[in-house]
Amino acid sequence: MAHTFLLEIGLEEMPAHAVTPSIKQLVDRTKKYLKETRMDYSDIIPFSTPRRLTIKIEGLADKQPDIDESVKGPAKKIALDSEGNWSKAAIGFSKGQGMTTDDITFKEVKGTEYVFVQKHIPGKSVAEILSGMKDVITSMNFSTMMKWNVYNLEYIRPIRWIVSLLDDKVIPIQILDVKSDRISRGHRFLGKDVSIDNANDYASDLEKEYVIVDAQKRKALIESQINEIAANNNWTINIDSGLLEEVNNLVEWPTAFFGSFNEKYLELPSEVLITSMRDNQRFFYVKDADNEKILPYFVSVRNGNSEYLENVSTGNEKVLTARLEDAMFFYHEDQKHDIQFYVDKLKKVSFHDKISTMFEKMQRVNVIANCIGEMVNLNQSELTDLSRAANIYKFDLVTGMVGEFSELQGVMGEKYALINGENNVVATAIREHYMPISANGQLPQSKVGAVLALADKFDSILTFFAAGMIPSGSNDPYALRRQANGIVRIIEDKQLNLPLKAMMSKFVELENANDVAPNLDQDKEINEIVAFIKDRIVKILKGDKYSHDIIEAMTNGLNADVKFIFDSADVINNDKNNDNFKDSIEALNRVLRISEKASFKPDELTVDTSLFENDSEKALFEKVNAMQDGYFELNASEAYERLMQLPILINNYFDQTMVMAKDEKIKNNHLKQLTIISNMIKWFGDLNELIIK
Repeated sequence: MAHTFLLEIGLEEMPAHAVTPSIKQLVDRTKKYLKETRMDYSDIIPFSTPRRLTIKIEGLADKQPDIDESVKGPAKKIALDSEGNWSKAAIGFSKGQGMTTDDITFKEVKGTEYVFVQKHIPGKSVAEILSGMKDVITSMNFSTMMKWNVYNLEYIRPIRWIVSLLDDKVIPIQILDVKSDRISRGHRFLGKDVSIDNANDYASDLEKEYVIVDAQKRKALIESQINEIAANNNWTINIDSGLLEEVNNLVEWPTAFFGSFNEKYLELPSEVLITSMRDNQRFFYVKDADNEKILPYFVSVRNGNSEYLENVSTGNEKVLTARLEDAMFFYHEDQKHDIQFYVDKLKKVSFHDKISTMFEKMQRVNVIANCIGEMVNLNQSELTDLSRAANIYKFDLVTGMVGEFSELQGVMGEKYALINGENNVVATAIREHYMPISANGQLPQSKVGAVLALADKFDSILTFFAAGMIPSGSNDPYALRRQANGIVRIIEDKQLNLPLKAMMSKFVELENANDVAPNLDQDKEINEIVAFIKDRIVKILKGDKYSHDIIEAMTNGLNADVKFIFDSADVINNDKNNDNFKDSIEALNRVLRISEKASFKPDELTVDTSLFENDSEKALFEKVNAMQDGYFELNASEAYERLMQLPILINNYFDQTMVMAKDEKIKNNHLKQLTIISNMIKWFGDLNELIIK
């Protein structure tokens, strides 16, 4: 007989952002638990609201499958003494299996007899297994945790009730002073406590008490209500998926409504209006029927029914008006000063007390940005705009608007820059330098904006590493991993060739030459920064579904050019199924393995052709000598194409040459020749990491 189990964890209201990941975690942990306990089931259905995390497990078996297994013990010669009596080893083994020596049999394994016992373990009942769900509940982790009363348990919010029903029977679970029952709670204001008679009645029983426990059903209802309001008023409402998710996790019985605000606030930039409504108040903003102009209306969602909606709307209008009034004040006040006024204020604003002021950061970024700009071939006009943007790009941080609405940093910089007569290129770069603001966020579209974003991020990573504030474990208070991820994504998106190590050394050199370097040793951590940025490349390549061995091979190479690493991974991935791939890589890897036995300084790598003993040495030398010209400036595809010219010559070389010759001079000459080739291979990637099938 198939069973249904209902588990509801009743809580104080959770933060909206935590609801969806929390219910997903509960489902994942339950799946793992059922797998570990060998409990068969057909499906797990999640339900969630701000006050509850619920799962319904369907198709549960009556019990675990029984286990019949043959357990091997000590060898027969150890199990029996010289007189044929059971030894302590045999007695201990049988007891350990919950049996006696009477249950022992002997079986031969590879010519030796061993002790065996046949065990039958009856499966536990489904009720017994489900009582262990207490450990699943208490093992959950959350981004924010709290304790309550005198208890030591940390949880996202205090647990107030637990419903634990197997079909129509309560499964006992107790967490702190809360014992499981069949009593759930309805809507905090509209509903009442409700007794769940059967696990399958859960959703319908709660809906009678004004709780829609199905998050997807609730979300669809909100979307439908908003669209109905838009249609009735001939409006366009672009429903932001992130905001819809957040609002959905704030309500149990949603009712959408609209309100209005004074048209005078439409003078504000649309980003200010949208931020005030969406980010600060969780309102959906309204546009005209043509989806062009923002209108002085908003749509919100109430956690309740339609009674007294006018009062609710009026209250929300007052709150929004207060925010917009503040925004209007700052917008006008900020325009009373020019950009230089704000730039000068940055001289007293700390970037970090161990590093510099924000003004000094801009000076460094100007030098770095100009260096990158020249490397990526920006024209003179673009370089001029880049320098101007770098000189002022943080000015909006000390404006009143950004002080009140921090989400608008960069956005207001662009607006105020245009108001103050800066050109579009400069203004756009000021906004884009923050991008991307999340792992998969939007990237800068303009070339100048992309270079400024790179320069700002490189400076942050260089200075924080030099100051000893290096991310470790999950600790990354200055979001340096996000900055490095942004660097990698921008370089890949713009297809820029930027050799990380050499470039960062150049940054430091130029900062010193221009007398803008911080009082820190920025050179000392450059190798670690290269590895740090390569870690971000690894994560992106994993996300792009490259195999582990290709990722390791390409990121462990000597080349620290981000674009080259991505391209080389692509080259290997495309060539790995070719007929000659296996033989070619094995030949190159043979060179890598043997050259590891040598250690020569770069100025020692001169091959003496007079020591050659056969034609294969000469043929390989001449080919490599010709290939080296410009090799380290080639792109990944060209470098790989040259390397693929070597395997036949390498195989001939090894067939005819005793590398580890008795004559020390000849042996070293061989190793120097192979080391030169090895360095070329490693520049492309550490091909030893590839799994060749």
